[in-house]
Amino acid sequence: MTILLVLIYLAFIGLGLPDSLLGAAWPQLRIDIGAPLSGAGMVSMIVTAGTIVSSLVSARVIRRFGTGKVTAISTALTAAALLGYAFAPAYWWLCIMAIPLGLGAGAVDAALNNFVALHYKAHHMSWLHCFWGLGATAGPILLSVFLARPQGWRTGIRSIGLLQLALVAVLTFSLPLWRKVTEKKEIGSAATSEPVSNREALRLRGLPAALLTFFCYCGAELGCGLWASSFLVASRGVAPAQAAGWVSLYYAGITAGRFFSGFAMHRLTCPAMIRLGGLTSLAGCVMLVLPLPTVFSAVALVLIGLGCAPVYPCMIHETPARFGEANSQTAMGLQMATAYCGSTLMPPLLGLLAQLVSVTVFPWFLMVLFGLMLVASEVAARLTQPHAS
Repeated sequence: MTILLVLIYLAFIGLGLPDSLLGAAWPQLRIDIGAPLSGAGMVSMIVTAGTIVSSLVSARVIRRFGTGKVTAISTALTAAALLGYAFAPAYWWLCIMAIPLGLGAGAVDAALNNFVALHYKAHHMSWLHCFWGLGATAGPILLSVFLARPQGWRTGIRSIGLLQLALVAVLTFSLPLWRKVTEKKEIGSAATSEPVSNREALRLRGLPAALLTFFCYCGAELGCGLWASSFLVASRGVAPAQAAGWVSLYYAGITAGRFFSGFAMHRLTCPAMIRLGGLTSLAGCVMLVLPLPTVFSAVALVLIGLGCAPVYPCMIHETPARFGEANSQTAMGLQMATAYCGSTLMPPLLGLLAQLVSVTVFPWFLMVLFGLMLVASEVAARLTQPHAS
């Protein structure tokens, strides 16, 4: 179990590595292949569409092939996509490679989240997503080593793709471990039954409220990261370089918060951690609204990040307890798909409101999303309380 857990942590680092690569490489990459400045948005949308599709079909695919095989094959898809990026002759090739990248990422996300929720305690889920943050942080750092060289982004992305291939080899050799853990769990349990369909799962008590929680949370998390710098510069008069540094504190708050949340979960339940996180993020939003000295904006972003930290992993870990182990993979796939929808739709909506009204809508928009998230989370917890552990 311990060896397998280490492999899962490594797989989540691998899941995080590609997520931040395109944005980091784009300024040089687009010039070399003649892509438009806005082209990264289309590539990102294709990746997101792939993750939604693979999340929705994850339950039946995992049921047929098993979590270990799906994780190894999906990681291979992401590795192949990254290697494809590295040899891209033109922009259209990036769009094609975005398809396997999205399909692989969505399948790994849904498979590993449900596997850990079923087989490990809640604090491991928090640390798991902390390791995703390490991967997302390490990607641009590794890429920066190569960017100073001619065509350096190709070498950098190719190197990260080869790291992913090495992870595929490790995951392939570990397949007997996955089967051993799964078979041990399935003895005498309902986990061997046929998974419910997506339509049937939507009728599960409390699942619509849980889906709304994921939608609002992911929309707020990505919206904050995307528009915080613009808000600081336009509304608070912060210099662009300093604003970028303060936004990094937001992500540091999420990563550090998930690390420490793992310890807090030894004493607090997942619903309590979600409630505490939501209230902390709301406090940060209020701090951004109040006419406080500018430095408090940095403190507010740290608070929002710390508040975000426990919500996603706790909601994921509650899935089997709330909806039953037999239904958990289908519910997980729906939750992942809804999460990706939130992160795709809400940040552009916030940008449109900022353009039509003012960038000062930023903290109010986040406040609405975090408020809805809290209400939906509480409704989901109450409706599924008889099934909770």
